[in-house]
Formats: sequence, C-alpha cells, structure tokens
Amino acid sequence: MIRYGRQYVDKKDQKAVLATLKSDWITQGPQIEIFEKALNKRFGSKFCCAVSNGTAALHLTALALGWKKNDIILCSPISFLAASNAVIYCGARPDFVDISFKDYNIDIQKIKKKKKINK
Repeated sequence: MIRYGRQYVDKKDQKAVLATLKSDWITQGPQIEIFEKALNKRFGSKFCCAVSNGTAALHLTALALGWKKNDIILCSPISFLAASNAVIYCGARPDFVDISFKDYNIDIQKIKKKKKINK
C-alpha cells in the first residue's frame, strides 16, 4: 500500500535529490528520462510520461482514454476533487456512484442500477 502523508526516504533518495538540485536541471532533464525508463522496465510498458502531480496524471490519463464532450464518466463522490476535475477538463461530465460500505470502493451494484436507469 502507498501511504498518503507518510513517506520513506532513505540516504540513497537524499543523495539523488541533492545531486539533482546541484545539477543544471531541477524540473526537467536527464533524470526524468532515467526515471521513465525505469518505470517502463518495472511495469513492462512501452510508454511512460512523468508528470508533476496526481492531478496532471489523472488529466493525462483522461486524454489518453479519449474522454470528450457528451461522455459521461462514473466517479466516486468519496475521492479527491482532482478525479472528477480530470473528467471536466476533457469536456466530459462526471456522474457520481456511491461507495460500498464493505470495501469502500465504488459500488458495483449501484453502477448496475444506474446503467439500467439510464437505458
């Protein structure tokens, strides 16, 4: 699990950050390409694009999925605002489906009900 608000930073991480801060490239440059290639290798992916934050990542994902005007994207209302904003940034419309109290994920049964109602 990735802990939100509790990071693990070791000496190797600190050394890498310091080296980057002392270089000519702080926000772009060769370390980004190294990082992206490491992610490609780790996940066996063909493409990778590092972005500045989770909001940018969600927006880029929405664009990659081709969301556009008149698309309706189901979202959980129990989430960070960036999730539904990514839908709006693409011109699509978020439609909210509540969570399951068993596992706190979006409720599959409520998605099925909503699908029947919208037919």
